Amino acid sequence: MESYIYLRGLRHVDHSVFCVTEGQKFYWDPVFTNRMPYSSGQQVKRSILELIGSILKQERSPVSFIWKAPSLEEGEVLSLCDPQYFDQIFGGWMHTAQKDDAGNKDRTLKRRSPFSISAMRPLHPLLGGIDTENMTFDRSDRPNIPNKIIVRDSSGKQLSNEEVKELLAGTDRSLLRKWLKPGNRASGLFIYDVAIDLRTLFCVSTNQLEPEITKEKIEELKIKGWIESKNVFGDCLVMPKEQRERAIPTIAKALINWRITSNQARTFSLMETLAVAISHDANTLAGAIRAKLIDDSEKPKAKPIIDETVGANVFVTLPCAAFVSTEIESSTALQDAEDKLKEMMLTYDYENQLVEA
Repeated sequence: MESYIYLRGLRHVDHSVFCVTEGQKFYWDPVFTNRMPYSSGQQVKRSILELIGSILKQERSPVSFIWKAPSLEEGEVLSLCDPQYFDQIFGGWMHTAQKDDAGNKDRTLKRRSPFSISAMRPLHPLLGGIDTENMTFDRSDRPNIPNKIIVRDSSGKQLSNEEVKELLAGTDRSLLRKWLKPGNRASGLFIYDVAIDLRTLFCVSTNQLEPEITKEKIEELKIKGWIESKNVFGDCLVMPKEQRERAIPTIAKALINWRITSNQARTFSLMETLAVAISHDANTLAGAIRAKLIDDSEKPKAKPIIDETVGANVFVTLPCAAFVSTEIESSTALQDAEDKLKEMMLTYDYENQLVEA
């Protein structure tokens, strides 16, 4: 019984941005000396969990933010540690409280997410890059609209209209246009990788030496039908079958169809999925969706390759044919990929993971 599912997705990104707080994130590739735009694994994971919650119509679990008066110094951020919330059981948690005024301290509770998720980054350093876009806030095309122009001198005093006209005399400046900070934009072919640990996907450890949940929560889950079992990590509780079968199709859909929700409105890209590779063997993914370096004497190039002969299940969408030489594209590729993921998750025996000696 295979314990892991591995997935690689290939997407096309067209002049867009993954992070809006400080512009497009990037790292430096030392081999091809390029800036590599990326979306962090945390951002990808959050997007996946948001879609899961949206489909299942469940809000995120509440979080406690601790602040220290009177300076409002930051304290702990405490997770609920409740596997009945899908963002918790799939996203993991950490609850590390400090001592209270009486010197008491709660046990540290931590659960590692069953999803290991990579950053979304270029398929090859030569197949993705960053360009810079200049931007303005411009109203110069409507000078008759009564926009308010305020000009202040070095002391902060506002100049009158006559003083402003005198200041502009002999210049070609427009006060109805403001240049904004240039923004970096990402384009190219991008991949992301996901590893799903089926051993812990729907299982919560009941070991109180390294606890994931409290004793009180263990008893509550038992009353609600969670099943006592064992896995390679020891005693555990398994989510009831009907809840698992409700969640599995949603997980499959989210892993294929997630979208970065912080995308800027003016730089929207479909970020369409071109291909998906799924396997129990991680090594086959690297061969199924890869790039090949073409050594050109003038300028090296990289060619994207989709290979269905290396052992992975490969699903290729219609738009992929615009970027990769392929004859296996299909209009049902993404649905077929979802169905394959569902099949692999449904056939795993979560309640009887250990084989008797």
